Amino acid sequence: MPRVLLLFARTSYRAEAFLEAARRLGVDVTVGSNHRQALADFAPGATLTLGFRDVARSSATIVRFAADYPLAAIVAAGDDFTPLAAAASEALELTHHPSQAVRCARNKALMRERLSEAGFSSPWFRTTRLDEEPAAVASKIKFPCVLKPLALSASRGVIRVDTPEQFVRAWQRIRGILEQDDVVRRIGRLASELLIEAYLPGREVALEGIVSAGELRTLAVLDKPDLMDGPFFEETILVTPSRFPEQVQEDIVSLVSRCAAHLGLSDGPIHAELRVDADRISLLEIAPRSIGGRCSRILRFEPGGSLEELILRHSLGMPHDDFLREPGAAGVMMLPIPAAGVLREVVGLEAALEVPGIEGLEITIPLGHTVVPLPEGKRYLGFLFARAETPDHVENALRAAHARIEVRIEEA
Repeated sequence: MPRVLLLFARTSYRAEAFLEAARRLGVDVTVGSNHRQALADFAPGATLTLGFRDVARSSATIVRFAADYPLAAIVAAGDDFTPLAAAASEALELTHHPSQAVRCARNKALMRERLSEAGFSSPWFRTTRLDEEPAAVASKIKFPCVLKPLALSASRGVIRVDTPEQFVRAWQRIRGILEQDDVVRRIGRLASELLIEAYLPGREVALEGIVSAGELRTLAVLDKPDLMDGPFFEETILVTPSRFPEQVQEDIVSLVSRCAAHLGLSDGPIHAELRVDADRISLLEIAPRSIGGRCSRILRFEPGGSLEELILRHSLGMPHDDFLREPGAAGVMMLPIPAAGVLREVVGLEAALEVPGIEGLEITIPLGHTVVPLPEGKRYLGFLFARAETPDHVENALRAAHARIEVRIEEA
């Protein structure tokens, strides 16, 4: 029976879904994590203690483990462990995106540089160190622009600014985020730099896919119907199938495919974010992983399979091309955190579940915990799921259900 090494961090939402997919496929799983409590939930001998910062050391640990327990695949259930999964897969000659491509895709500035040099349409951009004087930097750029950390996800620390004064305030705010211990531990030296780029107007859209031997297979194009024009870029609703015209969707797929190929993302899942403005399509970023949070739950495939199962099938060399997305429309709403403080109560959950089309609701932050909204925050309050005949029905159901939920937060 083949063995998969599944890597996930303490905060990963995805471990359970991958474990369930592995059970359905009948494969053995070894869990690798940097979190002792996560490992304690599994049987002795089925775990491996690993860190994601020291890739070389952890990769060597995996290679030694594989000498006694041969591995057929290594899969990262979240963003933090993707560099390690790539490095260890490379060392063991397993199917995965190459390490160099993963490093490039995860560094937003390096990704911009590589694609711009290759002639892909790109906003103007520059990188700067956080120890520079923000007012001096602001005097040399055009507005509006967007300030971004180089390697954080879920729009954490991403801020649009329209004036030099806003630029300085946003700079200071992002510097506070990047100086937090959890951020420094996650991204290391990348916490000392900042990406500045032109603000791109338009509607945002996402693409979920798997690249096999350099060929992109698109699994879903997902609309983001809420206008995301700043100053922060909190994702809320995702709906598939997309309502963009067929030609626009084909152009989206073509752009993502060409960008992935140029970056060297040749074997594994990808999640791309783009902006569509009239006839212009611009890549915001492309990640060497699948969609985050609980959002993968809306992607089901016939004759019976989840996104995680397709990813495992690909990594194990098992057939997956015959799995097609279920007919109909589906969507998820990542429930925003309305204010900072202590979460005391969430009411209206039963009423939200009564809305036609709503098929699930999860509150993922326990009562009594401190909550922080974007741009400092890194978690959503929870996830709301819907399924219906059309994307419009799904979007309407999500909005109606969310309107029935009341979040009570006490100032800390």
